[in-house]
Amino acid sequence: MPIHEPDPWRLQFFANDPCPQDVRIPTKDPDAWAWYPAQRWIYDKLTVALSQGLPAAPHGVVPPSFPVFSKPIVNLRSMGAGSRTIETAADYFATQTAGHFWCQLLTGRHVSSDVALVDGDPVWWRHSTGAATEGGTFDHWHVHAAPDHDIESHCGPWLREHLRGYTGMVNLETIGGGIIEAHLRFADQWPDLNGPGWVAALIRLYAEGVWSFPDADRRDGYSVVLFMPHGPRYRHPPAALVEEVRGLPGVTSVQISFHEDREPAHHSNPPGGFRVAIVNCTDLTAGQGARERVRQWFAAA
Repeated sequence: MPIHEPDPWRLQFFANDPCPQDVRIPTKDPDAWAWYPAQRWIYDKLTVALSQGLPAAPHGVVPPSFPVFSKPIVNLRSMGAGSRTIETAADYFATQTAGHFWCQLLTGRHVSSDVALVDGDPVWWRHSTGAATEGGTFDHWHVHAAPDHDIESHCGPWLREHLRGYTGMVNLETIGGGIIEAHLRFADQWPDLNGPGWVAALIRLYAEGVWSFPDADRRDGYSVVLFMPHGPRYRHPPAALVEEVRGLPGVTSVQISFHEDREPAHHSNPPGGFRVAIVNCTDLTAGQGARERVRQWFAAA
């Protein structure tokens, strides 16, 4: 499949839209890094911070004040690996790590934004916010129908300046409007929540350099996540149960989001839990009820 999706639980989003064999659309950062050498610099988070005028430097350069935020300069595995707040100078000197950098600690809303670009010009935006829980986990993501004028007015000029010549999708993570990460891909967790015809528009963007998605029936969506404790080697629930949950009112898709034949440690997960399932829905209460149905099966298995 030219839409290169290595996670089998997400192939359901792309199965019904034919894609030309000579078109490659990344859904993961390692592929995007390899396929777009002229733009791969955006995976250097230190460069992204400095391009916005934020105080930042590699470990070894002492921050002028604390607290600061610290993480790897490049992390293609995602899930916030190695990220932490450094509160004091003593903490900084005790935890300096090669390949990491510090940056001004941003505050405000943490937003994930998917953007379609044509020659660096944003032609479509979709913003999502997460309901964070403990240990880097999320209860759910809210995929907003409404625009976010603050983010679009701040990040739009940055995209036009730095990604001229690039046509494709970009995912931005912002805190208080400041870009903390940028990716040459889209969020592949919820394409179904973008509405009918979105995947076809995605393919045309990469195949023809044209964005043609009317987005006439945009509505709020939710991606409800199920984390279970670290440690056990989980198995997949029966297909009949997954189909039952998928058929519940308000539910648009169900993803059993781990490889049953791989060691748990070979999955990228936050400290707070092991992600076993995702329920996408147009009604949050319905999605949370569907998640509970799946949780009961995992708890009893």
